[in-house]
Amino acid sequence: MAKQSILGRISQLLRANINSLIDQAEDPELMLDQLVRDFTNNIADAESAVAQTIGNLRLMEQDHAEDIAAAADWGRKALAASNKADELRSAGNTADADKFDNLARIALGKQVSSETEAKDAEPTIASQNTTVAQLKTGLDGMHAKLSELISKRDELVARAKTVDAQSQVLDAVKSIDVMDPTSELGRFEDKVRREEAKVAGQQELAASSLDSQFESLDDLGKQAEVDTRLAALKAGGAAPQAITQ
Repeated sequence: MAKQSILGRISQLLRANINSLIDQAEDPELMLDQLVRDFTNNIADAESAVAQTIGNLRLMEQDHAEDIAAAADWGRKALAASNKADELRSAGNTADADKFDNLARIALGKQVSSETEAKDAEPTIASQNTTVAQLKTGLDGMHAKLSELISKRDELVARAKTVDAQSQVLDAVKSIDVMDPTSELGRFEDKVRREEAKVAGQQELAASSLDSQFESLDDLGKQAEVDTRLAALKAGGAAPQAITQ
């Protein structure tokens, strides 16, 4: 994965507007679950790519350090060969002195090559270090965004469950309207009232029957009094006196 594509993906994910995604989703909870999975997978991919980038940078730094060390080593060899050539030339051994001077030249050439390679690698190493720092910052941002997603998902789930419970309670309350004669409670109340009226009618009927029975007794008493007075008339010829209390 190219460095630019890694940075592009990280930037795109960090710019994701979570609230907007939630508002547009038909099922926010499922959407957030999927978004969490996508973020987690993308973070894993980005971490792998960043690790590879860091690994390549460390190899470049090792090569640079080796070039610096090699340049110093070739410098020491060039110095040793030059000193040997001077020693041989002082002793009159010009042929061998020239050989060692030639070795010194070769060592110096190697030194220059190593120094050049080290110098050429330095801008790339500096650029890679900057890129790695940006990638690490981006990954930190991705982890923070993932934490935000998880927090929002948990909050949303809790709120959705609360709203669902409240909705069920409201539906239950609406279905129990005691003022509605068509509701079950209304019908039950009507039934109770009819039973109460029936019992009251029975009680009234029973009371009426009892009054009639007492009235019958009163009539019998009056008839007995009449018969007694009639008998007295017949026996004595005088009307009996009214009974006073």
